[in-house]
Amino acid sequence: PGNTKVAKSTAVPPGPPVYLDLVYIPNHSNRKNVDVEFFKRVRSYYYVVSGNDSAAEEPSRAVLDSLLEGKAQWESNMQVTLIPTHDSEVMREWYQDTHEKQQELNIMVLASSSTVVMQDESFPACKIEL
Repeated sequence: PGNTKVAKSTAVPPGPPVYLDLVYIPNHSNRKNVDVEFFKRVRSYYYVVSGNDSAAEEPSRAVLDSLLEGKAQWESNMQVTLIPTHDSEVMREWYQDTHEKQQELNIMVLASSSTVVMQDESFPACKIEL
């Protein structure tokens, strides 16, 4: 019919997995853009998780849980490293609540105490070697 609207999906369509070395989780790790299907399909050794806005619940706990659920469905148990760009309460709570599951799935969360100083600004940093 002429007035039927088609809903636009932001989820990753079904299909074979894609293997990458490094993936930046899109849109500040917002659950509207990243779900279990994303992690079932987009398989990486490293995932960068951004987001430091606690009011917007970034990074999203649902996205972090989706990583666990998606990776549990992989055929292999390759090591995955999660690299948060900011220290956040959501990340700390998720890490503590799911630490046993992370170990079972071979997921490591990097914590960095390194700081980069540029001009008059300093910020946390993490070195990745591929």
